[in-house]
Amino acid sequence: MSQFEQKENAEQSVLTSEQQRNGTLVNPRAVCNVCKRLYRDPKILPCLHTFCSDCIGQLEPFSVSSRCSRDGLEDSRGEAVEEDRTAVTVTVLCPDCDSEVDIPPSGPEGLSTDHLALDEVFLETLVTDGPLGCDLCGEGGAESRCEVCSVNLCEFCCQAHRRQKRTASHSVQCLVELKSRGRLSRPVLCSLHPSQELRLFCQPCDLPVCLECAAMLHRDHRCCPTRDVIHRHGDRIRELVTGHLRPRLERLKDSLQKVEDCQEALQARVDETANEVRAFARSYASAVEAHCLSLLHRLEELRVQRRNQLHLQRAQLQQALLDIQNSVEFAERLLTCGSDAEILSAKGVTLRRLTSLAESSFDPPPATVAPDDGSSISFMPREPAGEVEGYPVVGVINSKTVDLSKCTIVGEGLQRGMEGQQAHFTLVCRDTSGQQMAHGGEHVLVSIVHKEKKSCAVEATVTDNSDGSYSVSYAPKEPGVYSVWVCVKAQHVKGSPFTLKVKRKFRRHSGTFHCCSFCSSGGAKEARCGCPGTMPGGFKGCGHGHKGHPGKPHWSCCGSTVEQSECLPQSVLAAVSPHGHLRTVEL
Repeated sequence: MSQFEQKENAEQSVLTSEQQRNGTLVNPRAVCNVCKRLYRDPKILPCLHTFCSDCIGQLEPFSVSSRCSRDGLEDSRGEAVEEDRTAVTVTVLCPDCDSEVDIPPSGPEGLSTDHLALDEVFLETLVTDGPLGCDLCGEGGAESRCEVCSVNLCEFCCQAHRRQKRTASHSVQCLVELKSRGRLSRPVLCSLHPSQELRLFCQPCDLPVCLECAAMLHRDHRCCPTRDVIHRHGDRIRELVTGHLRPRLERLKDSLQKVEDCQEALQARVDETANEVRAFARSYASAVEAHCLSLLHRLEELRVQRRNQLHLQRAQLQQALLDIQNSVEFAERLLTCGSDAEILSAKGVTLRRLTSLAESSFDPPPATVAPDDGSSISFMPREPAGEVEGYPVVGVINSKTVDLSKCTIVGEGLQRGMEGQQAHFTLVCRDTSGQQMAHGGEHVLVSIVHKEKKSCAVEATVTDNSDGSYSVSYAPKEPGVYSVWVCVKAQHVKGSPFTLKVKRKFRRHSGTFHCCSFCSSGGAKEARCGCPGTMPGGFKGCGHGHKGHPGKPHWSCCGSTVEQSECLPQSVLAAVSPHGHLRTVEL
């Protein structure tokens, strides 16, 4: 059902207070939606909604605006004069559609009267149950109605109404006939001259008028009979309704119906999806519950396993303790209280027992190794655990412990490094079976100390990769041999401490690779070279075929004859160069 149909049904269900008590329905077109009673002087708002005149007057103003105008008047001498007037326009909200509508300055009385609503009110009074009383005498039952005076008349008053000269020409209709018609066609009377019917139309004023209004107020205007202009104005209304608004109305109904269908489809789809979500949630919750029970079962298995191991270890320790304690007490009592003959007679059996206990394969673990207290058991809530009933789940029970003898270290940064350069290596923690630990969180300590300069330590950065591996990075500032300690839980891993050799930083050449200083400098006498070559004639550098020239291209900064080589330090150059200092030759 569309919204318009719902609204129409709601309007048709409106009841007046009296008819609510009687239980009879009221024509909604005869009832004001503000006061919920039959119309009293119905007026049409610009949005084409009708309300009682007094109901419109009681509406709260939405806004108030004023506008100045100049009206033409005549003075006492008949001369035309102009007068400024201020018109106040009140804007209200329509109670039905909330449209902003303007009330004329004269108030609700300036609005057009809804004569169709008056017809509906009259018809409503005709079809109500019970006899109608005479509006004139109030005694007899009404049988007729004067369409001009709009009063119900009994038979006596109807005859008197026709005998009076002023009302003799009025149209009087039988109430039974009016009821049988179902529709009412009554004259529209002038508000200024109630005895006159609106039969003319003033074209300049665009208003229907009566004969007296046309003769007095509109004497200079062109007034035509209403039957002569009704076709033109009616056709204009009909054209707007039929040619424009009716097709748009159908399109609006279709669009509204589509929207309502989409709303229903949307709600149906949402309900269907909600059911799917609830079913998924129930199934997923069932899978999670099953996974939870599986984890608890695994935890219980670990508890029983570790408990049995501890029970066995406890029984072995108790038995070993009891055997050794009894044997030691017997041997000490034999040595303390026994005579020489007694000691020698029991010597054989005592020594065999003590020797057997001393050579026993069972030996208690070192004091540094504590019994398994379950600290290796942990829950990893974010670890993938496969699928349960087709749903992926997370969370596993971890019971692996790090075996220091199975831990491995990969990366060249553990054996060699370069001065001032970043080096790396990776520690991989493994369990007793050699499998890499699936989680991090171990306490890893890395210490790098120079073997000759104990105060020279290198700061190492350890990064937990959360997968059982730990990345270590460092940057040594001095060359030499270092000792690298890698500890997990304050204990060395296998192979720790390691030996690290840090090489000196590669020195780049600051000079040029040339054949001689004479050629590369363009014959400059002050040009020097790193090689021990000399030249006669005051030249301080080297030349071809002269003393000390290497006989091949070489570096001007250090004299090295290898182009792809490291530049030697000045301390080395001072020992091989007679100049004691260098000067780079620029080509």
